[in-house]
This record gives sequence, C-alpha cells and structure tokens, in this order.
Amino acid sequence: MKKYQYDIAIAAPTEQEADSKMKSLTVLASKLSAKELERLAYVVEHEPVKTAFAKKALGL
Repeated sequence: MKKYQYDIAIAAPTEQEADSKMKSLTVLASKLSAKELERLAYVVEHEPVKTAFAKKALGL
C-alpha cells in the first residue's frame, strides 16, 4: 500500500499528549478503512450518547 505524508497540527496541553494522540491516530488509520474512520468521526461529532457509551465501555 502506498504511503502519504502530511503535516498536521494537534491541539493538546503538552507535547507528550500531542505525541500520544498522533500515535493513537496512526494506529486507528492503519487498522480502520476510510469509511470506518468517517463513520467514527461522524459518531464522535454528532452522536454524543453513542460516544459516551463507547467511552464507558472503554473505562474512560
């Protein structure tokens, strides 16, 4: 699979948290399809009940 490189900015209170977010996003991008990521983003933005349920299931 071809790789593409991007320059992005991540909002976080510390550089360590920004690094952690970037690593997590990289894992999600490598394990989920574009369609799955789009649906996940939609749920996070528009379906707070599902997002809260997912966080609870993850122990967050």
